[in-house]
Amino acid sequence: MSSAVVFAYHNVGVRCLSVLLAHGVEVLRVVTHKDSPTETIWFDSVAELAARHGIPVITPEDPNDPAVVAELAALQPDFLFSFYYRLMLKAPLLALPKRGAWNMHGSLLPKYRGRVPVNWAIIHGERETGATLHEMVEKPDAGGILVQQPVPILPDDTAFDVFNKVTLAAEMALDRVLPDLLAGRAIAKPQNLAAGSYFGGRKAEDGRIDWTQAASRVHNLIRAVAPPYPGAYSDTARGRLRVLCSLHPTHETGPYGGRPTLFVRNGHLHAECGDGRLLRLLAVELDGLPLAPASAGDQFNAIFGTPALSLS
Repeated sequence: MSSAVVFAYHNVGVRCLSVLLAHGVEVLRVVTHKDSPTETIWFDSVAELAARHGIPVITPEDPNDPAVVAELAALQPDFLFSFYYRLMLKAPLLALPKRGAWNMHGSLLPKYRGRVPVNWAIIHGERETGATLHEMVEKPDAGGILVQQPVPILPDDTAFDVFNKVTLAAEMALDRVLPDLLAGRAIAKPQNLAAGSYFGGRKAEDGRIDWTQAASRVHNLIRAVAPPYPGAYSDTARGRLRVLCSLHPTHETGPYGGRPTLFVRNGHLHAECGDGRLLRLLAVELDGLPLAPASAGDQFNAIFGTPALSLS
């Protein structure tokens, strides 16, 4: 029986840990995170899954602390796996397992190395992403690729939708390659990093909408940060507008000549963006309260005092 130490968090962590257990891997220790009280926890718990299976769990602030490294080294694991663990693992940890350290990343490497790859892929209008199991080296997401599983990104998919697809892709990829990995038959192929890209993390304030951009780009930002992420927003003369959902734009143009404007047409809320094209907004809040123009333009006029609101 092969043994492993598993660093894991989030839904990908839960599903991939489940795959290891289903294949009979002896998980000696699970390293995960304490849930932050400042974060909306909408995902499943790795710690709870480990507890159900009687696997010891630790939640160090720094996994690279020498005491943590020594504790894990004493276990003499065959493998180390990282499944959406949020902290970088340094060389002493990566050197521990006898048969390699492997990470599951939420993109088709070498594209979208780094942080929040699903959100970045949507922001850039990608039509495909996926999951990649790769060898861990000190350079982030740079090791040889063992297996990949692509998934489509549809025009109105939100980050939540795509993340669910990537979670399943990660489970499928690991389940497919694990028998060969455990048997010593799997061979990792080097990445061509020059053909890829690297992105950093994102903050809530990065969701500010620039309405002078093309409608397609505004739509991509809205769906990339839609709930359970913080959401896209715009500060207006009447308060903060938070856009939770939009419909991918058609070729329909607006009446304002490319001047960013919010208005009601046929009982639906639209934004005219910088390219003159219309973006239909399906769910909007103004200062935390729902804005529901489908009930007719009277409500819109009552809030803004005008049939339209300039967004510039």
